[in-house]
Amino acid sequence: MAPASPVWSTAGVLWAAWALMLLVSWRLWAAEDDFHMCTWIVVLNEFHSVGEASSTVQFFEQEPKDTVGRVFSMLTDSPIDPNEKYMGFPYYLKVNYSCEGQPSEDLVRSGHLMGMRPLVLVTFYSAVNFYRWKIEQLQIQMEAAPFRNKETCLASEVCGMSWYTPMPLKNGSVVMRVDVSTNGLGPFIPPKSFYMNINGFLKLDEKKKIQFTIGDETGFTATIQDAISTETTLFIRQNQLVYYFTGTYSTVLDKSLISRSWIRVLANECIRQLCPVHFDSNGTEYVIALSMGKHDGYLHLGTIRDGRVAFSMYPKEWSVCETMNVVKCSIIWAAMISDAFLLRMLVENTQSGSSQKYYTVIGYDMVTNELEVLYTFPEFIPDARGLEFLMMLGTETYTSTPMIPRGMLFNTHNKLLFLWGNFLLQSYNNENFIYLAVFPKELFIKFLTNSFHGDLVMVTDTEEVWYLQEGSYTVYRLFPSRGWDMYVSLQNMHHSSLFAPEETMITIFYDRGQLYQIAYIKKEGKGRIVKRLIPVEKLLMYQQRDYQLQRQGGYLKLSFMDFCPFVVMRLQDVPNPQAYTREERYLARPPLVMERSGFHNENSLAVYQGLVYYLLWLHSKYDKPYADPEHDPTWRWWKNKKEDENYYFYLASNWRSAGGVHIDMESYEKIYNLQPEHQLPERIFLDKGTTYSFSIFLAAQGNSFKMQADLDAAFQVQSKLVVGVVVGDPLCIEALVQQKVLANRNSVQFLITLKDKKLCYDQGISGHHLLKTSMMIKVLGSSGYCFRNTNRGLVMQGNLMVPVFIGCPPGKRLAFDITYTLEYNRQQNKHYFDCVYSDPEMPCFLFRDMFYPFFLIQDLVTGDSGSFNGSYVMKVVGGGPTMDDVRDYSEEEIYRYNSPMDKTGSLIWNTKTERTTNDMAFHILSHKSLGIEWLCQENSPCYDTVPQSIFSPEFYLKVLVSNRDVDSSTYCDYQLTFWLHIHGFPLSSKRALFIVVVSASVFLGLVILYIAACVLLPYVLTAWNTLRWKINNLMASDSYYTYATSTAVFSMASQMSFPESYRDPSKVVSKTFQEKEEPESSFGMKSQA
Repeated sequence: MAPASPVWSTAGVLWAAWALMLLVSWRLWAAEDDFHMCTWIVVLNEFHSVGEASSTVQFFEQEPKDTVGRVFSMLTDSPIDPNEKYMGFPYYLKVNYSCEGQPSEDLVRSGHLMGMRPLVLVTFYSAVNFYRWKIEQLQIQMEAAPFRNKETCLASEVCGMSWYTPMPLKNGSVVMRVDVSTNGLGPFIPPKSFYMNINGFLKLDEKKKIQFTIGDETGFTATIQDAISTETTLFIRQNQLVYYFTGTYSTVLDKSLISRSWIRVLANECIRQLCPVHFDSNGTEYVIALSMGKHDGYLHLGTIRDGRVAFSMYPKEWSVCETMNVVKCSIIWAAMISDAFLLRMLVENTQSGSSQKYYTVIGYDMVTNELEVLYTFPEFIPDARGLEFLMMLGTETYTSTPMIPRGMLFNTHNKLLFLWGNFLLQSYNNENFIYLAVFPKELFIKFLTNSFHGDLVMVTDTEEVWYLQEGSYTVYRLFPSRGWDMYVSLQNMHHSSLFAPEETMITIFYDRGQLYQIAYIKKEGKGRIVKRLIPVEKLLMYQQRDYQLQRQGGYLKLSFMDFCPFVVMRLQDVPNPQAYTREERYLARPPLVMERSGFHNENSLAVYQGLVYYLLWLHSKYDKPYADPEHDPTWRWWKNKKEDENYYFYLASNWRSAGGVHIDMESYEKIYNLQPEHQLPERIFLDKGTTYSFSIFLAAQGNSFKMQADLDAAFQVQSKLVVGVVVGDPLCIEALVQQKVLANRNSVQFLITLKDKKLCYDQGISGHHLLKTSMMIKVLGSSGYCFRNTNRGLVMQGNLMVPVFIGCPPGKRLAFDITYTLEYNRQQNKHYFDCVYSDPEMPCFLFRDMFYPFFLIQDLVTGDSGSFNGSYVMKVVGGGPTMDDVRDYSEEEIYRYNSPMDKTGSLIWNTKTERTTNDMAFHILSHKSLGIEWLCQENSPCYDTVPQSIFSPEFYLKVLVSNRDVDSSTYCDYQLTFWLHIHGFPLSSKRALFIVVVSASVFLGLVILYIAACVLLPYVLTAWNTLRWKINNLMASDSYYTYATSTAVFSMASQMSFPESYRDPSKVVSKTFQEKEEPESSFGMKSQA
């Protein structure tokens, strides 16, 4: 019987506590999920099926289509240039949203009436092979356009509707991430990400229908043990056989490499394991195949580039067994540090003379072919004696449980190496290992998955899932656990379709920092495969909710303990992200329609497609050597139409825009001022000596401060509020932390500065061969205890990890500053003469003038453009009298034409600047150089240039400018190749003399001919008149005899009608000269006659 007092029994208190915890947790979950009750729905639609409610397709087409030209031809009076070519994309993105318990069509309609416009951000992932495809972080943000469904309905204005945006494509990108969010109007719907992967394993059948098939053979007689996918190629292992299949992707330029069936590789090998290589290097992806049998102790490294697959066997000379001098060994796992071309191998060894086995970690340098033992495992698992971790020094005591390794994982960013089996070891330097004792030695880890942002998850043979934050030593079991049971119970209460009483985990993986699980569930006799989010933060929060009972008066008070050392954690003074993330973002809004309801039609959506295509086309064509007057890819689009902007706005205001759409020129631009939103960037790129600074504000728990008694001493934070910063490569980068105590606010502010030390990188092309490292920030005691609710859900606090890339950041280039070059050359030479037929894209320079070139460093991400003040080497590497006749010069010719050391009389140019390279082979120039003088010596290709017309000779020079090895201000190896058009070349002395002689000869010949003509003309005329008189007389006499029967009167009249000239030819000459001397009197005399 329960007592009459209000004091509860212990069991009742515990049960009530659990009930209250469940209720509180459910209400917290309900409050959080009020925002998550609604979710975005995004599907792919074909271009011609827009507006069909149930239409959805697979991502198969990879090329733009000529589908919008007809629509653009109607836009006669608009800002666009009708002579330009506008293309469309094969697909649209169709955007809707749904909320549980409410009709989707009603929701979308109400959202539209409240002004909601979904914002769609498409991020293009760069191709692996940066030698063929440009490395860039490109994004385009679009606003979805409302469109009525084509199905008929009774409503007069709005029935079913959706929002649409173009689904853009980019050369070299086969994966696009789509982020959908609201514009701030209408109901709040949490942002959601989708991946739009081009499916290269689709093909058209005979009826032109798309079918999914991986080759013509889709069935196997045995189970597939391993599967690894790269950008274009899928590898599988069936028993000991390895196959691969290359899909149909735009990055596979050699179409003969596209597979039609499974291709077997390593046909003479027995393969025990396929191991992934998580990071590509040198434009190539890798996969590792471990041998067994006759090639035990070797591994096969597969290289994949643009669909081409090749395998090589390592070590090159001796096997691991022979090098280690053991009877037998087997490589049971391998990892590759791809940037350094190093291999880490987990080897099982058998001692000679016994069957006892031991395990080692072997390091192998693929360049020098050197092999060394990095670590030898102890025979048994150490005894940690209740500690969370134990440093492996060789002096520790051991348990009786054998230590059995199974695999390894290396994180290139923070240089952490994990060894796992029925244990978990970690090391920062491949020499000193730490044993994480929380993980039970009775379990065996089956595989690991890493987010590469500070999170690690282990899956055991019994399908238990364990979690570790990198840099910490506490391992948490996610499920089965109390937190997992609570989370599943709440999901079942909410009737979630992703959970069932019978389920089996297939795999688990990270995607953009979120942990996902692929599981097979069976519910009501029906089984299906689902992908579901594993909320690590919620699971940790649920199982860390410790409570205690405290008596207050006559009652017991239930209180929960918060182990987080701070109340508030906030990032402050975070710089704008684009300069460090190197993300280029464009903005494209739909054109305004002349429809009062605001709904678009097929033509306006087609215009939207063409505008987005042209915007991306301008981006791809902007990387040209001559810099525009304005540093923006969209400048050329509107430069001739900007002054008419008010006119086009007037047409739109009066509903008279051409084609029924108004194109706002301000709606298509590049964004340079993205805000940080109080969070660290996804990645940080550091050039030489670059710094990244921000601050962390921490509001402490009640008793976290302890002030010193000495008033002269500075206040110091004790115990919990301690921040540590760990960098992956301390020799390359450093982190400086400054602490500022805000005692009146019970808070502490930490100013953190990350800086490159200028030691670990030489020079490289923009975005190429970057050194990977990281920065980890940890608040002491926060791991697994600190959480914060946001509009994106529950997030973990106190632990931050950012990948850092050292080298020349993507999106930086060197450009020829033609505008300032022309201006400065005009000032220095006191004149400027362009070619007779000028080309605004390539102005001419006069040969006899000094040439002063200037260059710009342009940042395509931030929009910054400034003078290049570093040093550089200039070489003429090609040329010709016309653009059709240019050729590239050989290395020997380049030396002779450009080197001040040349003794063959072949120099094209020279300068008074005396600074040269170390070998004195070439001049080193800068913006302060004394100018360039064109020489074109006798043995140079521009000497004695033959004129192509009556104008002076011209020549085109192909010029290479590079700061490689001569400029120490940056990690960037700027290489710029551009054309110079030079005119006014002098002729050689021989050719000039020849032209003078020929010209003089022709002139003298003409003069002599003129004199001769003047002297001989009277005699020629006399002879000619005489000859003509005789001919006429002869003809007259013939006529006389022919008509002798005529009357005498007629004959007399005929004779009297002959003029005087026929009777006396000598009088013709005198009369002619008389008419020339006295034309008027002659005319008068003739009139009198």
